[in-house]
Formats: sequence, C-alpha cells, structure tokens
Amino acid sequence: MITIGKLENGLGIADFQCFEDVELEASVCTCKMQMMRDGNMYLTELPKRIRNKALFRDDNSSLSHGQNGRWYFYFSLDENRINELPAELVRQASTIAQKVVRELIKRGGAW
Repeated sequence: MITIGKLENGLGIADFQCFEDVELEASVCTCKMQMMRDGNMYLTELPKRIRNKALFRDDNSSLSHGQNGRWYFYFSLDENRINELPAELVRQASTIAQKVVRELIKRGGAW
C-alpha cells in the first residue's frame, strides 16, 4: 500500500507499507522517483556521490582534483564580509597557487 502526500515545506512524500512476509536488508539511499498519472511509481537508486579530497586548504578555500580530471578551487565567505571578499579571494588563491608551485617543484614538474 502506498500513501502519497506533501510535507509542510511543499516537498512530496510517499510511504510504502508491505503486507507480505519478506526479509529485506534495511537500507537508506538517494533515489529518483517517477510517479505516473495512472498511479504507477518507479524508484531508481542514484549512485553515491564521490567527494573530492582537498589537496590544499586555506581559511575559506580549498583546491581538489576531481575523478573527472578537473581541478576545483572552492571559496566561500559570509555575506556580512562582502567588503573583504576581493582581497581574501586574491590572498587565498595566491596562497594555494604558491603551495601548488612548491609541490610541482618537489615532484619534478609532474603531478
């Protein structure tokens, strides 16, 4: 039996209740749900997100290398510090760039 509804925040919810005697392993996953007009519902488990490990960090930034071969520079700053944003972005990006240069020199120019 399926009970379909909406939460107070507007997000949909579907509760499934099984009336058969089955033994399943408990699990939690992120999935895609497709509900059809005729009441049929299809759930597909999504692959687990693989997080990139930061290679270099600073106060509000980090540099990581993704499994797709791309480099990612992440920077965040509280909204109330907007006046500091340009200087902090330049400072932290420069600091991490210097760390990358030192690492490349140490490894002989190859990552």
